[in-house]
Amino acid sequence: MTALPYVDGNMLDGPLGEVFAVDLSTATGRCAHCGTAGPMAGLRVYSHAPGLVARCPACADVMLRLVRAPDRAWLDLRGATFLQFPMPPDRTLRR
Repeated sequence: MTALPYVDGNMLDGPLGEVFAVDLSTATGRCAHCGTAGPMAGLRVYSHAPGLVARCPACADVMLRLVRAPDRAWLDLRGATFLQFPMPPDRTLRR
């Protein structure tokens, strides 16, 4: 069987930028199947299905699915136990 070609997780920056207010290019995620944690940029992204499928580089399990239609998007993160991303410092005054 011939392996399908994939691109790295940096390819998700544009499509996920439409969904999230933060930059996910520096995010870390953990695979729900094998427990490997790493940068979202390290995921293997396949675009041959309807939408995008991002797989864990360690075990190849699906961590993320994103399907975009003209008026909506479906984001499935059930293959990730968490996404961690840097946030700007909270600048609100606390009393």
